[in-house]
Amino acid sequence: MRGKRAKQYRKLMEQYSQTFGFREPYQVIVDAGMIKDTCRFKMELNPALERTVRGKVKPMITQCEIRKLYAQSKEPGMSEAIEVAKTLERRRCGHHPDEYPEPLPTDECLISIVDPKSSGVNKHRYVVASQDEGVRQLLRTVKGTPQIYVNRSVMILEPMPPESAQLRSKEEIQKLRAGLAQRNQNKRKREEGDDEEDKNTNGDAKEAKAEKTGKQAAPQAKKSKKNHGKGVKGANPLAMQKKRPRKDPAMQNKKPKAAASKPEKTGGSALDSETPRAPKTGAAESLGQDTRDADV
Repeated sequence: MRGKRAKQYRKLMEQYSQTFGFREPYQVIVDAGMIKDTCRFKMELNPALERTVRGKVKPMITQCEIRKLYAQSKEPGMSEAIEVAKTLERRRCGHHPDEYPEPLPTDECLISIVDPKSSGVNKHRYVVASQDEGVRQLLRTVKGTPQIYVNRSVMILEPMPPESAQLRSKEEIQKLRAGLAQRNQNKRKREEGDDEEDKNTNGDAKEAKAEKTGKQAAPQAKKSKKNHGKGVKGANPLAMQKKRPRKDPAMQNKKPKAAASKPEKTGGSALDSETPRAPKTGAAESLGQDTRDADV
């Protein structure tokens, strides 16, 4: 339940911030009854307020309310309430003791601060923490006034009153219509800009195409003038590879045969092997026979 209530309070304060311009630290005006009840329930005022509004707070008390606490100082437990009130920021309400010997009632004092000109608008964006039901009933008519009270040691943030809710719904409708009108206007401007851009791009494309065709025609004309009167160019003779003579396979096969047909060299010369020897006659034969006998 506590988490659900915290989400509701956060959402409610966001609505007050968006519609009425509330911002942190929230200015919280506390009356004497709130201080007495928080002390009676043993609650710390500042942390409890921060948990309720889901943000930082700046608690304040008016001169009339602190005068009421001093007037009840003899009652039991009032000393603690007075000490807590001293720690709060003093909000001047303009009701000085010289002019007002008795402090004004809570509703008159707080309404003079929240709505001094009776315009029905919480101009200074105050959050009111009061235990007086009459005060809360009166301040519900002032648009944009969040209210806090304590019920059985639980600090509660009241829902947005009908007057403030109606104003919020009207402003949301106006913002929605303004946003739609602005969106349509931007869309119209975008379409007009796209049309102009398309026209410019088409014109630029035509010009670029004409320039491109002109540039392409100029080199072709120059090339035709340059090649006029000349025949077709052949290959570069310096870049051509010279033909090498092919070897005859028959000649290659003959060489090894000739080498193979050569006789091996022996004790005699090649001439002796080729020319036939003449038969020996007479003295040559006898000389040869002698030499053979001598060898034996």
